[in-house]
Amino acid sequence: MNALDLGVNLFVTLFALIDPIGNIPIFAAATVGASAMQRRLVSTYLVALVVVFLLFFYFTGLAVLEFFGISLAAFRIAGGILLLLLGLEMAREDFLKMFADIDPTHDAGDVRGYAKRRFQRLVVPFAIPLMIGPGAISAVIIGAGEAQAVGTEATVGGVVAIFAAGLATLACFWLTGPISRALGDVGMAIIVRVLGLILCALAIQFILAGLGEAIPGMFSGAVTAPYPDSGH
Repeated sequence: MNALDLGVNLFVTLFALIDPIGNIPIFAAATVGASAMQRRLVSTYLVALVVVFLLFFYFTGLAVLEFFGISLAAFRIAGGILLLLLGLEMAREDFLKMFADIDPTHDAGDVRGYAKRRFQRLVVPFAIPLMIGPGAISAVIIGAGEAQAVGTEATVGGVVAIFAAGLATLACFWLTGPISRALGDVGMAIIVRVLGLILCALAIQFILAGLGEAIPGMFSGAVTAPYPDSGH
């Protein structure tokens, strides 16, 4: 694998795991009544946090896990459990109300103040672990290991991929207004339910993969890696 292939693969993987398109209904509910500038600044803060965290784990992830004596298998199991709980929450009818602004009738001119308040409210559980979950963290750690084996160009390619995924996520969130108007409340609720189901399945997959690594032979390869030839 060369530097270009590694960068492209990491970008595609991160974009799928961050899933900005699927998260648009949640972001729309969290910024209801906000002006375009307020919504854009909130999304900029969130994406900046995502990029910083991914870069942190890209360069220090393996060392951090080793320092605390945590195996990647244990990390996947713990992250899978966390994602499973979040996915179950998303299946609830009132899930979007968790992110709703308590006072949506704010001053449209208070851009920075509003963005700071909403960002602090959305760090958990929206940014972490919905956007920066165990899948995204594992992807950058694994990508960093592959980049080290290829060379400096591949490491730079991984950094570019992380920034590119952040910019693509930011573009999707900036389009929240027209997309949410096109989908309507019913459409957004359906997307959130479907995303919750996908998160539950993904969480189970993380748990199975972690158990498969921790206890070799516990599951067949078709369970822990159902698509070995897909390149994912």
